[in-house]
Amino acid sequence: MTVESMCGPDLPTTQFELFGPEFTEFVLPYQCAIATLTTKVHILRQGFTHLDRHCPIEHVSARVKSPDSIMAKAQRLRCPLTAADIRQNIRDIAGVRITCGLISDTYRVADLIGGQPDVTVFEVEDYISKPKSNGYKSLHVAVEIPVFLSDRVVQVPVELQIRTIAMDFWASLEHKIYYKYQRSVPRRLLQELTEAADVAHRLDRKMERLHNEVAGLKSAVDSDDGPLRLGAIDHEHGDRSQNRCGKPHNSTAGPFVRYPPAGGVDVCRNTTHLTDPVVLGNTARMTQHAPTTCRRNPNP
Repeated sequence: MTVESMCGPDLPTTQFELFGPEFTEFVLPYQCAIATLTTKVHILRQGFTHLDRHCPIEHVSARVKSPDSIMAKAQRLRCPLTAADIRQNIRDIAGVRITCGLISDTYRVADLIGGQPDVTVFEVEDYISKPKSNGYKSLHVAVEIPVFLSDRVVQVPVELQIRTIAMDFWASLEHKIYYKYQRSVPRRLLQELTEAADVAHRLDRKMERLHNEVAGLKSAVDSDDGPLRLGAIDHEHGDRSQNRCGKPHNSTAGPFVRYPPAGGVDVCRNTTHLTDPVVLGNTARMTQHAPTTCRRNPNP
């Protein structure tokens, strides 16, 4: 099937094949750009995970527009149906979608990707702060990625969509409804979709507030100068520096504690003691005490 056999009589055509070797060569840079951008996203995700910090990236997906989709958009834009014109006028042939947990995460991810030296941001459409009339919310960032082919380097446009889990769920359902009704959705369903978008937005705002509240609580527990200390949470330990068990507690730890491999670990309910190694024969091993229950020292 060629462009000539699919387009209307009022548009110029060429023998640009949609399903032949010419189309395979046409989409190759877009596929490479997607691979490059998704690799960048996965590296960011691994970095957050390695540092044991909040990871703003929940899921990543990508696609290259199908020949039929490219054709339909070219006709809507009244774009001449040549490979060069399609490259110039259709900027979302390659698309990457990133799903985040929080609204603030969407902007953070956009900044992290757009700030990389080989990524050029040439357009931002913020449908989160200014939703579409049907309730659609997402952050669209149009970028260009350099693709190093065997014979040349090309700058390839990619549309980056960044949205929360709730936004993505809503958009997925909305797309299915529009596809089923061929864009002629009944008024009742349109109204319900708009209401559902508002519900999803309220959920996002509530989850953001809960996340910030928990993050603030954790910061207070982890900080020596914070208003809330471990002793205020673990009523069985009281002052963490003096306990009947006589072993020093880790003063920087919260309820879940990670220690460097230099010392042994002795669990004392929901806090942890550091122990010294003992030598058995010629092998140094770390001892581990059995779990014990600490009591408040009556004579601190």
